[in-house]
Amino acid sequence: MPPLLEAEGLAKYFPSVSGVFSRQRVAWIKAVDGVDFAVEPGETLGIIGESGCGKTTTAKLILRQESPTAGTIRFDGKDIAGVAGAELMRYRREVQVVFQDPYSSLSPRMRVGETIAEPLQIHTDLPRRQQQERVAEVLELVGLRPDAARLFPHEFSGGQRQRIAIARALVTETRLIVLDEPVSALDVSIRAQIINQLEELQARLGVSYLFIGHDLATVAHISRRIAVMYLGQIVESADALELCNKPQHPYTQALFAAALPAHPDDKRKRVAIKGEIPSALAPPSGCRFHPRCPFAMPRCTVEAPLLKQATTGHSVACHLY
Repeated sequence: MPPLLEAEGLAKYFPSVSGVFSRQRVAWIKAVDGVDFAVEPGETLGIIGESGCGKTTTAKLILRQESPTAGTIRFDGKDIAGVAGAELMRYRREVQVVFQDPYSSLSPRMRVGETIAEPLQIHTDLPRRQQQERVAEVLELVGLRPDAARLFPHEFSGGQRQRIAIARALVTETRLIVLDEPVSALDVSIRAQIINQLEELQARLGVSYLFIGHDLATVAHISRRIAVMYLGQIVESADALELCNKPQHPYTQALFAAALPAHPDDKRKRVAIKGEIPSALAPPSGCRFHPRCPFAMPRCTVEAPLLKQATTGHSVACHLY
């Protein structure tokens, strides 16, 4: 079965300008620089990395909020850059997003039912009664009572508001949902409930997720496969269990070493990295991680490693392998 969504050589550069009036471009900020990944029907691909690594820019490219500088994004085998009119409306109907902050993503002036029904008004010609029935249906899907439709967002808790955002994303019979750190703004006790709800919806509806986050435990729990991003590039990709048990790239090893262990007696290999993530305005030559890598070799400073398969289903961009 072909991938539902596939990105190949995806890049996004933003101009860095100087001057108040002339606004002359002086350099390019390489937010995303040559990224490949695929999302299969009914699966979850997790993308993790530090802030500023390009995760959210990747999401914006998929949602067509930004246009790629290079590369292609294909949905159902068709390049989304070339779709327009009815084809574009279908894409927007089938690809939805759930944002990090559930309160700011919901209009405080609109009742919940109006917010959820808005995509139906844009993308369908359903009469008002059928729209209301569909709203009640998706509210029940996410664990809320249908009469919640008459209330306003401020009358709900943070977890309930995120359920409303998920209901809005599902109302048009969506096939892919981009989840941009959907639980990072919630209490720890609520996160597990939302994650479990997402898994139940996926099992029931067959929807695919692109789950963007920086919390290793959360991303590993919900994802079937994980891609690790660093400074605009994917440095490692593998099945979630394989990546958690055998991280190979030094950056991935450092991420897991810094995370809390599942059990207090668990011992982890310490991988100390130094300094802060470099600027995407002037990324290091060669391997972009080499200024911080404890295993850097002379080769790493001049030759950029390619993302290659180290073992079956496990790819890594590192000269160590």
